[in-house]
Amino acid sequence: MRSALKYLLSFGESSPAAPDPDRTRSLAPAQPLYVIGDVHGNAALLEPLLEVIDADMHAEAYGDSKLVFVGDYVDRGDHSALVLGHVHKLSRDLPGAVICLMGNHERMLLDFLDDPAGRGARWLGNGGLQTLASFGVGGLGARPSLEDMADASEALAAALPEGVEAWLRDLPLLWQSGNVVCVHAAMNPATPPQAQDERALLWGHPKFLEQKRDDGLWVVHGHTIVREPQAKDGRIAVDTGAYHSGRLTAAAISTGRCRFL
Repeated sequence: MRSALKYLLSFGESSPAAPDPDRTRSLAPAQPLYVIGDVHGNAALLEPLLEVIDADMHAEAYGDSKLVFVGDYVDRGDHSALVLGHVHKLSRDLPGAVICLMGNHERMLLDFLDDPAGRGARWLGNGGLQTLASFGVGGLGARPSLEDMADASEALAAALPEGVEAWLRDLPLLWQSGNVVCVHAAMNPATPPQAQDERALLWGHPKFLEQKRDDGLWVVHGHTIVREPQAKDGRIAVDTGAYHSGRLTAAAISTGRCRFL
């Protein structure tokens, strides 16, 4: 059987390039971090990556590290139910050690539960149908009626394991350790973390990739797919498009150092 690391790397031509140490020397998290990018229902990639992280944690003797997910556990991939159940269990079994953020796809799922007629179509067209199917909810065609969407919303609410809906609603939008801030999509570069707008955190900000922050913070984010993970200009991008590239990435961040697994 192939090792977990070989399994991950077999989807690309090579392993991610190591960031330039001169660019990352200002990193100063309060503890070592492992930040995982958008999973999007790809259970077959998540478990091997967790094994790689566990091995790296032991090799580096990181006894007090944190594991952070930047959101988008569901949609697009075929196994959202399995991923959601696994991540929820991790956060429940390892409180304080595992931090799960909300992504825009979790927001859309909750919108579907709350208002299927008014806000459900957006989710269904962005991977929601695959998530419903993973929970055994079907019967929706290309143009479902409002009644069908309402029925599917009720069926999904009933299919979610106990505690998962409440957990999803309570997911934080950002988490900070030292000068490292983890978010799903982006931050307004001119605004401090505590004053960020929810839309920027979940959906992005027009100046995020263009304007550097002047407060010394590093922002780790998913949402925007990159061919290779990147660490530069105070931003660390970890969404390598798992649902279509077959590559799920984590950033291993410690003082003055960022590596990609």
